[in-house]
Amino acid sequence: MMRGITAAAKAKKAAATAGSVRDKSGKSGKAPGQPSLEDFVALRDYTGALTLLEFRLKCQDGDTKNLLLWIGYCAFHLGNFKRAEEAYRELLDAHEVTNAVYLYIACCYFYQQMFEESEKIAEKGPDDALKIRLLFNIAHRTADENKLMTYHQKLKDKKEDQLSLAAVHYLRSHHQEATDIYKRLLLENRDDLALNVYVAMCYYKLDYYDVSLEILAVYLQSHPESPIGINLKACNHFRLYNGKAAEAELKILSDKGVNIQANELIRHNMVVFSNGEQALQVLPGIVDSIPEARLNLIIYYLRHNSVNEAFELVRDLEPATPQEYIIKGVVHATIGQRNTNREHLKMAQQCFQLVGTSAHECDTIPGRQCMASCYFLMRQFEDVNIYLNSVKAYMYNDDDFNYNHGIALAATRNYKAAEEALLLIHNEAYKAEYVYISWLARCYVMNGNPRSAWELYLKMTSSNESFNLLQLIANDCYRMGHFLFAAKAFDVLERLDADPEYWEGKRGACVGVFQQVIAGKASRDDLQDVLTMIRNTSNPQVEYIVRIIKKWCKENNVKIT
Repeated sequence: MMRGITAAAKAKKAAATAGSVRDKSGKSGKAPGQPSLEDFVALRDYTGALTLLEFRLKCQDGDTKNLLLWIGYCAFHLGNFKRAEEAYRELLDAHEVTNAVYLYIACCYFYQQMFEESEKIAEKGPDDALKIRLLFNIAHRTADENKLMTYHQKLKDKKEDQLSLAAVHYLRSHHQEATDIYKRLLLENRDDLALNVYVAMCYYKLDYYDVSLEILAVYLQSHPESPIGINLKACNHFRLYNGKAAEAELKILSDKGVNIQANELIRHNMVVFSNGEQALQVLPGIVDSIPEARLNLIIYYLRHNSVNEAFELVRDLEPATPQEYIIKGVVHATIGQRNTNREHLKMAQQCFQLVGTSAHECDTIPGRQCMASCYFLMRQFEDVNIYLNSVKAYMYNDDDFNYNHGIALAATRNYKAAEEALLLIHNEAYKAEYVYISWLARCYVMNGNPRSAWELYLKMTSSNESFNLLQLIANDCYRMGHFLFAAKAFDVLERLDADPEYWEGKRGACVGVFQQVIAGKASRDDLQDVLTMIRNTSNPQVEYIVRIIKKWCKENNVKIT
């Protein structure tokens, strides 16, 4: 996950202000054989450095002011922003320091999602490049477009400013713009290997997973145990292959002694890679620190049919990225379709349309799927198929895609292609839904395979849905001239409900089978089934129909009982 502010600039300022930690006599506080603070920092072992500093502060071993500056620096790099804030606060209260410390506290507030407090205290700091970058990022986080443009114009063509600009582009899903900046900086700063990670992140977001891995490899050659690098590699493998391949990459970290459970981002991704395993244990606690955690928790709830819980998470969500608009649209569409609620359906349409028509997303796979979803809710299925056909090659094994595409094709009477799409679905829960069964049954009937439609009915338990499927099979088979299966369906319907219409349908279907037999278009053996079904009805017309059929059978040497 990319941070919005370039911490390097703040870190350098803190280090320059703090200097090295020495006691009041000017001698280093290092005991023989003991690692020094400089050793810990050089190895980026901020846990060790912070432990040493806290011990020296407690023992009053060294200059308190310098110790506090270094504690703030190390705690910040560890992500312990509260402790860093406390150290800087203590500096302000008890020591003479420059007003740059206000900016350090503002940075701590920023990473604690306290944007209003961060902006307020940042105003007390010096008018330097760090302040502009910080306020620029705060404007993005608070969606203040006017301030964002104001501070954007104040950014210089310097490395730190351009890194901050690229990060905001990245966070606003302007991944191509971010890529262009990072690539230019990489050309100018070949030795800054971390830039390879940023470029790789952008290519990952642009769905160029192979390219992302190739660029990331440059960084991992020098830092093979980097949690950020290994995590990004795992994400690429997840997209290219599957969750198992991604988990195998993260196992490399744990095998090398890295405590991956201490890293929120990696714990989050482990949930995603394992298809939601331990989602309820991990995700709720990190929804405020990792934006994707909220979205993945919503997805988890949707997959487990907990729509109300998903809606509670999305209710107050103000979308800022395409993914957030898509998730919000899916939740509203689900509720709207379940409850036939026009307001929810309208909100879903708006969310999908905003993504599908945006300049950055209109030609992406998610963008085209969003336009298809928008038209689907509007029941404009011809347009749905135009968009889904354009991405079909990339979604061949996606059950959600095949489900929607199959229904859209069937709705436009392209039953052959619809049947092919519906039969590609493997998800047993989808295949058990009445919507799926009914559309597949219709496709079977329209494609001249009524027996398969009848077998779908036979597999169902008695319910309102099975009754509705019988009606669909009866009417569709009658319309298509599959009279034997129409007669079977009407026969069952008549026994379940003594509506005269079902007798009329069965009578017409039975006569239709008789006509097909006479014309040589149906098997003579079907007449035995017809007579059995006709005799199930108590109606004066029964004997007349039976007498006519038996007479023909006798004249044509057809054995019946």
